[in-house]
Amino acid sequence: MLKKTLVVVAMSAVAVTAFASDFARREAKQVVELKDGSTVYVFDGGKMAMESKYGRAVRMDPGMVMETKDGQKLTMVGDEVARLDSLLWQDSRSN
Repeated sequence: MLKKTLVVVAMSAVAVTAFASDFARREAKQVVELKDGSTVYVFDGGKMAMESKYGRAVRMDPGMVMETKDGQKLTMVGDEVARLDSLLWQDSRSN
């Protein structure tokens, strides 16, 4: 019984993170999927923020080079981690 409950909880957590970035996607000018499963949001002015594959805003150093799913290179500009974290938090509160 405990094993089944843990499986349900784990699946629910994955489902929540799949929909957790609606506010961020609407706010961003562009959304780029990365090879490692992370997502980069490009906001007005070209500043960027990164969401880990687990649905959390993560800090990135400006100038860091990332690889997109299609193999292109992308250089981090700015660090809008607080902005993305706020948007992800708004999503979690609305669900």
